[in-house]
Amino acid sequence: MSGTLNKVMLIGHTGDDVKMHFFEGGGSIGRFPIATNETYTNRTTGERVSNTEWHNVVVRNKAAEICEKYLKKGDKVYIEGRLKTRKWQDEKGNDRYNTEIHCTDFTFLSPKGENEGMNSGQSQSQQAQQPQQSTQQSSQASTGENDDLPF
Repeated sequence: MSGTLNKVMLIGHTGDDVKMHFFEGGGSIGRFPIATNETYTNRTTGERVSNTEWHNVVVRNKAAEICEKYLKKGDKVYIEGRLKTRKWQDEKGNDRYNTEIHCTDFTFLSPKGENEGMNSGQSQSQQAQQPQQSTQQSSQASTGENDDLPF
């Protein structure tokens, strides 16, 4: 295979609210940590072991603004993106590395807060339209107005 692939998919809980940074050209970056958990039973001791892994997520521009508005600490979210490692120097001149998930797609999985209001508002408006449509269709069918059958 001649190509390469750099893809990450995570489902986890946010460890903090989104921290935004705005730039002069109108761009923005949002950063927040995500925790993923692994739970297993130790075969020798029979003890249940849980490990938490923390991931730094970076979102850009409009996606960052959406995440800032709707994601809160503890919310469950699906993140899709790619790994990127940055190299920088600390105050003492030591090389430091930071691996981040540069988010390309996300889905909110926690049905609470403003997300719940948006979803219920959409479903209520859709439900309100559906009974009207079915009532119109049944009245047309009973009166024979919409009888376009070829036979």
